Amino acid sequence: MMIWLPVIAVLLVLLFWPAFWVKRVMTRYAAPVDRYPMSGAQLARRLLDGLGLSSVRVEVTEAGDHYDPERKAVRLSQENYRAQSLTAITVAAHEVGHAVQDHKGFVPLRLRGSLVRVAMGAQKAAPILLLAAPLLVLVTRSPWLGLFAAAGAFGAMLLMTAVHLVTLPAELDASFGRAMPMLRREGVLIPGDEPHARKLLTAAALTYVSAALLSLLSLARWLPLLRR
Repeated sequence: MMIWLPVIAVLLVLLFWPAFWVKRVMTRYAAPVDRYPMSGAQLARRLLDGLGLSSVRVEVTEAGDHYDPERKAVRLSQENYRAQSLTAITVAAHEVGHAVQDHKGFVPLRLRGSLVRVAMGAQKAAPILLLAAPLLVLVTRSPWLGLFAAAGAFGAMLLMTAVHLVTLPAELDASFGRAMPMLRREGVLIPGDEPHARKLLTAAALTYVSAALLSLLSLARWLPLLRR
């Protein structure tokens, strides 16, 4: 057992560190809340209008910062919508970057949208398949049918993890191919803030990587059922 402790420790670090680092970076630069003369929402509106994307809405949300390609809306959390912090304006620029990707038909963003819809449906079906697997074995007397159902359930769960990882190119492009050039072009950043903004944009891009790793923990919770 002692031999496995370092391995377990390393795995836990790999699983939790990205999420911890992202949250730490976002929190660090969320203060002071009045560092900039405009809020995250105001900057998003300014950038969108300047790019000819006036039809894209800027909304406040409880579901976390994101861009909705179906509703054509940049959605910011309460804090980033109202605050005038470095975190608020950098996150706003990142989400505007996704709006630009959508407008220009950026393939990785469209691929993500298609994969997410499939993965969310599969993820809802996965627990049902997994719980039904023992019942199928009992009713049909066929262990292979139960194993097939369990394998399908785990495959569906892994699909969402894979989707999070596939989104990384779109996230990196939104941060460094779109948001950073916009912030430079508009002269938004206070002198000396660019290195910190780059760190924030890295954190914004890695949000989905941390979500992918943490989703593996959700998958691990179901492993004892498979042993039965």
